[in-house]
Amino acid sequence: MPYELNAVIGSFDLLRIQTVGLAAAAVAPLRQRMGLVPVTEQFLAELPDPPAGPEYAEPASHPFTVMSPVLEGTLGCWSRGGPIAYVEADFHGGDGHQTAAVWHTGSKVWGPAHSRDFSGPREDWPINAALALLDVVPGKVADPHDLFTQVGLGQEQDMGGWQSLGRGARWAATYDEWEQTQRVERERATRAATEFEKYRRLPDVPVPLDGSEIMELLGTPPGPLIGAATRHLQELHLERGPLSRELAATLLRAWAVDQEPGHRTRTGS
Repeated sequence: MPYELNAVIGSFDLLRIQTVGLAAAAVAPLRQRMGLVPVTEQFLAELPDPPAGPEYAEPASHPFTVMSPVLEGTLGCWSRGGPIAYVEADFHGGDGHQTAAVWHTGSKVWGPAHSRDFSGPREDWPINAALALLDVVPGKVADPHDLFTQVGLGQEQDMGGWQSLGRGARWAATYDEWEQTQRVERERATRAATEFEKYRRLPDVPVPLDGSEIMELLGTPPGPLIGAATRHLQELHLERGPLSRELAATLLRAWAVDQEPGHRTRTGS
């Protein structure tokens, strides 16, 4: 699958501050409190001229496909708040290249490094080397030395995907705010999956009472409680073996008392 990336990478909070007022700038959250700003034509056209200075002079040559005095000057300005990297990657059919450079305290401090050879150690690849200078640390995701993977640069494949991810996080003023919401969403999804599993009938496990008999026994109309009751009877079957209808009814009444506050079962069934 083709992969394309032209982006500024740095602290999410730093990039959110630096891109205030730039309508085309979208900061996509990465792992380890990092963020990514896709460098698109619209983004470049919106950049203001940076302060003049010798550090912003355009080099005679560079390996980047996208670079200008305005972009380089902007990177220098932004880096006064913390280290940032500009990275490019383009791969098609397994062949491609990476290019990266790092700015800090107003000027370029490393790079640009460019490579089409990825047979050497992963930590020496341009983007991985740049991420290390941004204090991205090895972890436990896939290859621990592939910081590209650690920070989450593989979650999108093209500039459109990164733009969409960044636009979807525009509501978050800080990384902590975004992360807290993500945590809440993960917990909600886990609860939903747990609830679904509780109500899902196990295949090929018999129950001594059918749905209408359970509704009659519990005095409850069709709904999630009936599904949960059926699942409970199946689990009892797996634990104890086949149940008689009488024992199943007794155990199900006891189970139902704990399911809903104030729930009452019919004792005459």
